[in-house]
Amino acid sequence: MKIISNAFEHNSMIPPKYTCDGQNINPSLEISGAPENTKSLVLIVDDPDAPMGTWIHWTIWNIEPKTNVIAENSCPGGAVEGMTSFGRTGYGGPCPPSGTHRYFFKIFALDSILDLTSNAYIRELEHAMQNHIIDHAEVIGLYKRSSQL
Repeated sequence: MKIISNAFEHNSMIPPKYTCDGQNINPSLEISGAPENTKSLVLIVDDPDAPMGTWIHWTIWNIEPKTNVIAENSCPGGAVEGMTSFGRTGYGGPCPPSGTHRYFFKIFALDSILDLTSNAYIRELEHAMQNHIIDHAEVIGLYKRSSQL
């Protein structure tokens, strides 16, 4: 299984357009190689370098398993966006308080569809995913705010 973005290379800088310094919209993501028995996909975008612990920037679950593109500034139809560390659903772009942070765009193939509402936080999502992950992949982007350069 593989996830890439045409907006940035693995382990390279995310363009400001996709951050709090720009339009704060999600970059496009391409997904390939999901196993045949996949019932749904889950996307988690997080920043493990946040000073208060891992910061959740975006969660989406029940993505149709045949989805091969999540377009820029969009959520796949029929999928559910969960709560982020910003206290709301939807994408919240990189906005590190200091230094360069890593942003993990993680895709998971599950053997089930999740029964969660959009007010679910990462703990509930991870609990629901337990024992259902059949494959996963990630791409990492980096970001440092221009005001810190």
